[in-house]
Amino acid sequence: MRLICIVLLSLVAFVSSGEEAIDIWEGPPPYSKENSLEEYVKESWGVPCVHNVTRPTLTIHPAQGENSGRAMIILPGGGYEVESFVAEGRQIAEHLSSHGITAAVLKYRLPLAEASDQPHLVPLTDARRAIQLMKSMAEIRGFDPSKVGIMGFSAGGHLATAISVLRSEKEDENPDFSALVYPVTTLAPENRKWLEETLFHRAMTEEEQRQYTLVDNVTAATPPAFLLHAYDDDVVPISESIVFAEALTEVGQDVEVHFFAKGGHGFGPGRVEDGTDQWLGLLADWIKRQ
Repeated sequence: MRLICIVLLSLVAFVSSGEEAIDIWEGPPPYSKENSLEEYVKESWGVPCVHNVTRPTLTIHPAQGENSGRAMIILPGGGYEVESFVAEGRQIAEHLSSHGITAAVLKYRLPLAEASDQPHLVPLTDARRAIQLMKSMAEIRGFDPSKVGIMGFSAGGHLATAISVLRSEKEDENPDFSALVYPVTTLAPENRKWLEETLFHRAMTEEEQRQYTLVDNVTAATPPAFLLHAYDDDVVPISESIVFAEALTEVGQDVEVHFFAKGGHGFGPGRVEDGTDQWLGLLADWIKRQ
């Protein structure tokens, strides 16, 4: 534990008051190959998004005020093509941090064919590594290593769902709870097409189709979940959350669900005009009960 902490601290780069950005891998990350891609930020859907992510980092926002002893890793959305690292990353982390929850935004590698021979394994591997690192830092960060959750938005919600149901053999790579915000949980035809085009860059095998029908892989070992969606989401239908909540209930697992009448897709931290600004407070309260 001490050696891990020393290594982690050697990788720290201070990015602003209280925040720390950490490289999650020493040396070349798994499944990576040499490439000439350069990371850059450009606005998409009205918010800043990062493109060409090939160097994964974890930006940690320490708990402020009364420490709840909980931690949450945040996976921004962006269709596995970009990452909405502000609206579905930094702003979420800042809110949770202000409520005594250690929050960390994972800038996971995008599944780019130019940067990997196994692009579909890249986001999953980074997310598992992030969980492992967070749990290794629990003592020095002041949270319980058995109270580390993962949350994601849209494609990040798909990734957080995959991490939750496709359990790693290494227990310290598994989350203890999850928050899934307008997530993809099924392998409906449109979802399969999307995954084959952006995550796998090829046709999925029968075994991969079985694995990525995520809702069918829910078991009693799947961690408790907080689900959030809007009925008027025209990108990811609300049924993706409904069937997942039902699957958790069927195996006796705890689930809390919040559906808004309006909000569409990608509402991030929420808006006053449609009431979606209420959800972050509800999430913080739920995390503290885990």
